[in-house]
Amino acid sequence: PHASKTIDAVMIGRAGVDLYGDQIGDRLEDMGSFSKYIGGSPTNTAIGAARLGLKTALISRVGPDAMGRFICEELGREGVKVDHVRIDHERITALAVLGIRDQEQFPLVFFRENCADMAICEADICEDLIASARAVVTSGTHFSTKKTKAASLRALKLAAAHGAQRWIDLDYRPVLWGLADKGDGETRFIASTNVTAHLQEIMPDVDVVVGTQEEIHIAGGSTDTIACLKTLRTLTPATFVVKLGAMGCAVFEGAIPDAIEGGLVIEGFPIEVFNVLGAGDAFMGGLITGVLEGRGWAGACKIANACGAFAVSRHACAPSYPSRIELDAFLTQGSAHFRLREDRALEQLHWSTTRQKTWENVLAFAFDHRSQFEVLCDDPIRIGQFKQLCAQTLIETQARHPTARLGALCDWRLGQGALFKLMDQGLWLASPVEWPGSHPLTFEGGPCLSSFLRQWPRALTVKCLIYAHPHEGEDMWAAQLAKLKELAHACRTWRLELLLEIIPTPDLPHTAMTVHDCMARIYGAGLAPDWWKLPAPLAADSAQTWAAWQQLINTHDPYCRGILILGLEAPLPELITALDQSRAQPLCQGFAVGRTIFGHAAEAWFAGRMDASAAKASMMGKYEEMISAWQG
Repeated sequence: PHASKTIDAVMIGRAGVDLYGDQIGDRLEDMGSFSKYIGGSPTNTAIGAARLGLKTALISRVGPDAMGRFICEELGREGVKVDHVRIDHERITALAVLGIRDQEQFPLVFFRENCADMAICEADICEDLIASARAVVTSGTHFSTKKTKAASLRALKLAAAHGAQRWIDLDYRPVLWGLADKGDGETRFIASTNVTAHLQEIMPDVDVVVGTQEEIHIAGGSTDTIACLKTLRTLTPATFVVKLGAMGCAVFEGAIPDAIEGGLVIEGFPIEVFNVLGAGDAFMGGLITGVLEGRGWAGACKIANACGAFAVSRHACAPSYPSRIELDAFLTQGSAHFRLREDRALEQLHWSTTRQKTWENVLAFAFDHRSQFEVLCDDPIRIGQFKQLCAQTLIETQARHPTARLGALCDWRLGQGALFKLMDQGLWLASPVEWPGSHPLTFEGGPCLSSFLRQWPRALTVKCLIYAHPHEGEDMWAAQLAKLKELAHACRTWRLELLLEIIPTPDLPHTAMTVHDCMARIYGAGLAPDWWKLPAPLAADSAQTWAAWQQLINTHDPYCRGILILGLEAPLPELITALDQSRAQPLCQGFAVGRTIFGHAAEAWFAGRMDASAAKASMMGKYEEMISAWQG
């Protein structure tokens, strides 16, 4: 019935950046650091609905600045159509600075003076886009100025003409209507006959009205919710959805009863309220998803309440919203945790199902080695120069293989210059965190691992090599697992993916199941790395080993990124044979090989027997052989 509709919902309005204070309980004046997230009510809603499977689009404006580019890139990664997010070269992107003080206070300052998204005009509303949509969602803020009001009304008019549902999120912020001090973004309600008149004027043009009780009050012109609903009912036959906070929500179709309980009340979920900012946008994303899926108001509101519950339990707005897999798990199984963010199973599901990039067939050149280079040369400057030569080899190889997913493993201590050269090249990148050869595991970067990882670019995967064996003593395993838990926690704190490399402890005998049994111990400790980097199985045991790995990963973390095959300095023909046996395995996502590629060139270059050009040619030749072997 919707064959002509290629977009489920178009959202119109605010698009900005949120700087969230990291310190919980502090005043904004005392915040020491902030985390950057995408923000703006319609933008959050577009992401929330997209995570649940809707095809969404945003009409807005951003500035020609880094924040505007961040918004467009983030929306694209979330699957939101951004063709109609216009770059406004006369204005900068909107910004909000906010914090979590306690369960009642959420200090918020909007930096929106003549910002880009408030310059939306009628020309920005594309009829073809509106015609392709099943629903159009406007927001109250964008009825606060003459120009944005005209744009929103045009969108509603076109929606009516093309058979799309017309929604409004009342989204009332007094400061954005000029009613509160410019630094007071926290206040949710100030009575205003002007705002009431603006909102009542558009009521005949909408099919669904969504708001908190305070927002219903400003639309209805009093502080009696039922009286306001009755007033609004004289203006519109629209369905009213009233958000009741922890109590859930209520839906009103047709005549308005004399009490909230007379509507269709859908109870909320009994969880801790940690952060209410953005919860209404999560609710809206869930609500419109449920309605467009044909679940009826009761089913849609249950989804909406669940989405709101996730949002109030976590830091940030859009990043806290659930994926469809996560939502379905919660609705089916519930949670025993009052603090929802402390449910480890749900948090793991959230992490692994909201990753924004997909990586397939990662063909990585690994030159993150440190001790091996230090054997060849005791000058860290020269080692750094050779690593930059490796980076240049990779960049030139990428130019020759533009359709291949190439990558690199490179360290910070000796290879920082090479890492900088590789940034922003569209490559998969990882860097090691372990101290070379340590057993039990110890880390580079100083005594505080979390402080070290805080400095890392978010696009950089954390790689950790661990020497392990299932028959090592319990004391060794306890020490190793304690370090891995510290690492996993730090990676999640700073939103970094983790690649765990296992090499069997050299002085112990190992079988085809040695690596599998080490992986099982790690999963049993509650750890779930995003990637594994493992030795290729021996030819005789290949099928059995891959089947065992597959079963183990499917049982513990079916959303694992996959396995990269390492080289261990194997001769190139031997390694190509191993790749040939592995590349058909669904879990095998490529390779990360180093010494097989650079070993000969490095030894000759450091000894002065080979110049830079010849070293690059040698490494590129071996690397391209592996790429060709993988591609078949």
